[in-house]
Amino acid sequence: MPRGKFTNHKGRNRRFTNPEELEEERRREEQKKKWRQQQGVSSSEESDDEATGDKKISEESGSESEEESSEEDKKAKGVSNLIEIENPNRVQKKVKKLSTLNTTDLESKPQLSRREREEIERQRAQAHYQKLHAEGKTDQARADLARLAIIKQQREEAKKRREAEQKEKENAAKEKTAQVKRSRTERKGKCC
Repeated sequence: MPRGKFTNHKGRNRRFTNPEELEEERRREEQKKKWRQQQGVSSSEESDDEATGDKKISEESGSESEEESSEEDKKAKGVSNLIEIENPNRVQKKVKKLSTLNTTDLESKPQLSRREREEIERQRAQAHYQKLHAEGKTDQARADLARLAIIKQQREEAKKRREAEQKEKENAAKEKTAQVKRSRTERKGKCC
């Protein structure tokens, strides 16, 4: 046997109550209850048992007893009968007709969150800006067009310079070949 307050029940034989013992205990309880009713003494357990018994009997009896049981249900114990509390968070379901459900679902747009609305608005603003930019109405588009005009002008000037330089080189080459021919003809004339 272990010492101390707590004992370990593991490994011990299990003990089951006999149905006969249960029947005897129930009979004793009924006899005590009858004696208390005769004597006029009631306990809290007994009143609870009577209330549950009354409810069972009232359900079986019919419509007259339903009125009585509803009155008993209305009588609340403690402070709850003095204070009526209604839950503000409780949402009661509203009954809707099928015809109105179908039309309202098709008509109403889905509710968007704040982030989704901001994202859609941002996309619209960007598309609008791109449209104005393509038309050349924004400051950035004007600056880009001015820069492009300057670059085109510089390229045209560079092209003209290259063409002029190339013509000068060609003219210089022609003059040189002409001089070489003259000098050859002069040499031939001196030699012979």
